[in-house]
Amino acid sequence: MGQPDSREEEAPEQQGERLPPGQRRQRGWPVTHYGPVPRFRAERWEFRVFGATADGDKHCWTHEEFSALPYETVVGDLHCVTKFSMLGSEWGGVRAATVLGLAPPAPGVTHVMVWAEYGYSANLRLADFADPRTVFATHRDGELLTAEHGFPLRLVVPHLYAWKGPKWVRGVEYMTADRRGFWEERGYHNIGDPWREQRYSYQEEPGDGPAL
Repeated sequence: MGQPDSREEEAPEQQGERLPPGQRRQRGWPVTHYGPVPRFRAERWEFRVFGATADGDKHCWTHEEFSALPYETVVGDLHCVTKFSMLGSEWGGVRAATVLGLAPPAPGVTHVMVWAEYGYSANLRLADFADPRTVFATHRDGELLTAEHGFPLRLVVPHLYAWKGPKWVRGVEYMTADRRGFWEERGYHNIGDPWREQRYSYQEEPGDGPAL
């Protein structure tokens, strides 16, 4: 279910400055995802960083350990490819940059694959993942995420379309070459910049992604 937005409504011209092309402001938070909502079991939950790590090892955190990592907040918009945007949410959790610092990638890493429940995945350029506002969120506006919105952990990448931030995240794979994720293999744009309306793979230019 959507959550009410108690902020004062911005003037249309202010909204327009923050809305990417083709987007409309969403007052609540619709539930959108593919497949069922997974059941959370804290004792079985593990967050992994693997692939081309600097030390060649896999790094793992239990739910208790991950929850003990530095909690920070970022303010960022959420732009869904279905053309709604939520403006100015406060996301609380662990910054992706913190994970990168604790489990550094090898020098040749250019991309990451973010893995979630049921094998769902989303690929990101390393620079997008390392952006200061990219966060593994546990809270929105001070409230714990609901299961439908990604509890216990979802990635939020405010400057890209929301499908690049999976719900129910379980780990990150460091990659030395790009590889398409779940929706990118099914016709969505490999980069997903909402300000350039990079919605679908047919819009890709040379260099935007690996061949389909």
